[in-house]
Order: sequence, then structure tokens, then C-alpha cells
Amino acid sequence: MTRKFSFIALLLINFVTTAQNKMKKVEELIDKNDPGWVLVEDWIKTAQNKVEILPVDPAKAKDALYKTQVTTRSSMGAVVYMTGGLLVDDGWIRILGSGNAKFNRSLPDWNKGKAFNEFGEAAPYLLIADDAIGGFYLLNGGGLGADTGKIYYFSPDNLEYEPLDITYSEFLGFCFNNDLDKFYEGNRWNGWRDEVSKIKGDEVFNFYPFLWTAEGSDINKNSRKVISIQEQYSLNLDLRKQLGFAK
Repeated sequence: MTRKFSFIALLLINFVTTAQNKMKKVEELIDKNDPGWVLVEDWIKTAQNKVEILPVDPAKAKDALYKTQVTTRSSMGAVVYMTGGLLVDDGWIRILGSGNAKFNRSLPDWNKGKAFNEFGEAAPYLLIADDAIGGFYLLNGGGLGADTGKIYYFSPDNLEYEPLDITYSEFLGFCFNNDLDKFYEGNRWNGWRDEVSKIKGDEVFNFYPFLWTAEGSDINKNSRKVISIQEQYSLNLDLRKQLGFAK
């Protein structure tokens, strides 16, 4: 069984498990023989983009892993268990782990009330990362399309769920080595790096006019303010509804 196939199989633990089924103990989810962190750490060491590994609190890590119900053999389980989160490109992209003072959200707690109501439920998607301009990365659990296990980008400049056709592991590679200036072309303003590096992991920049409007297409002319990530996520969903998008 290849590592990629193993990863897809491990994801099914999270998406197929329901609240009615017994959740695995955290000890059952910690794979000491083939930990995914070895591979993820190697990717970080050779990354082209700056990656900050936030310190992990062991108690929070165990709690987050248990609530996520994914083994540490998978790259997602490894990030949850071994990090408080990952900050890429001076915090432009924030990859959810088990939480840290600098990035005060864990992957399972952030998803509760959004992707599912109770831990252990089958989730139609998981919010796994976001960026400083209010974009969100989601792992499809079947609720976004037939490509279960693939990543979507909930883009702030069109409010669409854009399929990226990559797995979670490949998403890490995208964050670590992709040309982010090219991917975010038109969405990075003059002096963005200094401003982004100063906000917390539970904050984002909110723009007016909105980035998805014709008036908001030149980000250097927009006004911007820092708001909570929760406020921005709720706003994005409300705007989609107002504009008549399907859920």
C-alpha cells in the first residue's frame, strides 16, 4: 500500500466515522512506527517559502487529535499532533494544528459548528487552513463534490469554492513550494508582508469595497481593517446567500 493510498484510507476514518460509532482512543491514533511527521518535517526543511512551526502543547495536541479522529500516520494527523499550527509566508497562510497563543484555533474546535455539530460525526468538509485576506481551504468529505479527499479554496474574490485537485499532503507542498505571489496575483497589496506578520492567526484583513466587486478589484485602493476570522467566515457565507449562490 503506497503512502498516498494510505492517506486516503486514513481520511475515511474522519469522514465515515459517525457520532453513533465509538471514537478511537488517542493512543490508537498515535502511530509510533510510521509517523507522518517525519515526512512533513522533511518537506518543511526543504520548503521554498518560509514556514514557521508553532510550538505544541502536548495536552492540547492529544485533545485535538482525539477530536479529529485521524491517525498521526497521515500528514494531517501529524500536523494536528505535532504542531500548534503552521504559518506560511510570514503568516499569509495559516494551517490548522492543535492551537497556539499566536494561532488560537485547533482544527477540530474551529470546525465544530461549521462542518459538524458533534465530534465524531461524518463531516461534508473540513476547514484545514485559511489566509490573511479571508480565503479558506477546505478538505472535501463529499459535501463539495465527488472528489472526496481533495482540497477546495473558498475564494474571497469570487465567493466560489474552487477545486484545486490536490490532496492534503499535496496542499502542504503547494503551501511550502508554490509561487504564492502568482497564486495570489492581484490580492497582495504594497507592504502586505509587514502588516500580515503582525496580526494573529485568528484575525484577517477585511476589505472595502469587497474583493469580489468590480470596485474592489484594485486591492491597493481598497480600505482594510483587521477583524476576527469568525466574523469574516460568517460574512462570506452570508454574502454567498445574499447573492443567490447554492449552499
